[in-house]
Formats: sequence, structure tokens, C-alpha cells
Amino acid sequence: MIAITYLAPSRLWLLVVVAALAAGYVVVQSRRRAYAVRFTNVELLDSVAPKRPGWRRHLPAAVLLVALSSMVLALARPAREEKVPRERATVIMAIDTSLSMEADDVAPNRIRAAQAAAKTFLDILPEKINLGLVAFNGTAQILVTPTTDRAAVRSAIDDLELAERTAIGEGIFASLQAIKRAPESEDGEAVPARIVLMSDGETTVGRPDSVASRAAKRAGVPVNTIAFGTQYGVIEVPNEVGALVPTPVRVNEEALERIADDTGGEAFTAATESELKKVYENIGSSVGFVIEFREIGLWFVGAALVALFLSSGLSLVWFSRLP
Repeated sequence: MIAITYLAPSRLWLLVVVAALAAGYVVVQSRRRAYAVRFTNVELLDSVAPKRPGWRRHLPAAVLLVALSSMVLALARPAREEKVPRERATVIMAIDTSLSMEADDVAPNRIRAAQAAAKTFLDILPEKINLGLVAFNGTAQILVTPTTDRAAVRSAIDDLELAERTAIGEGIFASLQAIKRAPESEDGEAVPARIVLMSDGETTVGRPDSVASRAAKRAGVPVNTIAFGTQYGVIEVPNEVGALVPTPVRVNEEALERIADDTGGEAFTAATESELKKVYENIGSSVGFVIEFREIGLWFVGAALVALFLSSGLSLVWFSRLP
């Protein structure tokens, strides 16, 4: 079903005039019936007018009222929402590559699932949007500066490598630096930018999340966060003597949600690869497209013309006159 918005809704009050005409028609027809009842010789009336039009005489008027209503709606400038690809924007994907991404609570493990889901994001974004890639563990690296070359980003995603510790704040700062390297627009206007940050943990090293969030807010760059994984993830970490010890790696959803709230972004959670793909699809639709209104007043004008022709045709055929 198409959702319709009226760009000049104040003009809809003219429908009151159409309703008044309909009410007036009903009143006039009621008076005509009352007058007809005064002709008491019903047998003579049947012989004089054996074939009365009945309901047919009301149909042209009803269709005419439909035409008038349609013209009023057209005058109110009806429009429908339409998704239009953004012509210009910069999006930075920041992906957590800490050792906790080895956890297999998400099949086959978190990092492989994250790589597969991230590549679906490339297919969703419009081609003209510049996309960059940042990886962060104990440090943060700009792997691909913002570009429209999706193959370069795809290749970099395949080559992600894991390392110790997690520095989400540094990942945000690196993403802000990457945005500064985005190609300038031809007209010199500022290009909207956004960071899409996926992590399965919390900051353990580097600048705090709050400091990075303030920097992103000052730069006017919202950060959409994705908390990926479950609360049951486990990896094996060597202890002092080199023995592997199972270590829980839980997702800190609250910390990631604070980053999104502080920067004006949105926070998402995903516990499976399919859920992560859906999150990327959702984000891709919001950052890659804008909603514009397309006026469809001609649809209503066309409907009004059809109704007018139909009303006129019925009146000519049945009563040999125009309504």
C-alpha cells in the first residue's frame, strides 16, 4: 500500500464544499420524492411514466462528486515517499579485530561471520558513496581510505588479521582521520559522513570511548555501533606457563550503545551472521539513501477526468443531457 502525504494539506478543506454539494443533492432529491407522492393516482402515473430511471438517475451525480473530490486531492499536492540513492557521502566501516573475534559462539567464528556480513554492506551502498575501512585491536589502522573502489575494500576485509587487546576509542579517531582523506566534492560543500563500528567487546587500551565520542560529535559524525556476538563466547588464552585457559569474551552492549547515543548514531545488536547481515542492510538503507517526496497529483487529475467523462457519458446515454 502506498503511503501518501499532502504537501498542501490546507487545501483539503475544499472537500467540505464537495460534501456540502452531496448533502444538497440528497436534500433536493428528497423534496422531489415528496412532491411525487402528492400525485395520488399511482395507476395513471404508471401509465404515463411506466419506466422510471430509479437508481440510474443518481449515478452520474455520484460519479461527478468523485471527480470533484479527486480534483481537490490533486490541488492539495499529493506525494509519495521514494528512496533515492545519495549522490555524495562518506562511510567508514570500523571492524574490531581483537583476539576475542576468534570465539566460535557465532558459526564458524566471529571474525569469519563478520567478514561475510561486512561484504554484503558493500553491495547495498550506492556506487557513488565513498567507503573506507578501519581495523582496530590494540591499535587502529586505516586499511582503505574512502573510495568508490569496492574491490579494494572487499580485498582488505578478506585480509583482516587479529591481534591482542581492544581500542574502540582509537578506532573512532582513526575513522575520523580517514574521513578527512575523503575526496572533496566538486562544489566545495561539506559531504555528510558516518562511521559504522562493529565490536564484540569493550575498550581495554587507548583513549577512552567518551573522549572519542566527543571528538566525533564535534566533527558532526554520527557513529552507528553494532554489538556482535553472544554472552557465551570463549577463547583459549595461554597462561603464565603457556597452558591454554578458556577465557570468556562477553559483548559490552551498554558501552557501544553509549557511543551511539553520544554521537547521534544508532545502536544495533547481532548474535548471528544472518542478524549481522540484516543490521548492515538496515544501516546501508539509512546511510546510502534519502527519502524524497515525489508529487503524484497527475494521478488524481487523470482519475478526475475519467470520472467526468464517465459521468457525462452515462447522463447522455440515459437522459440525453449532460449532468
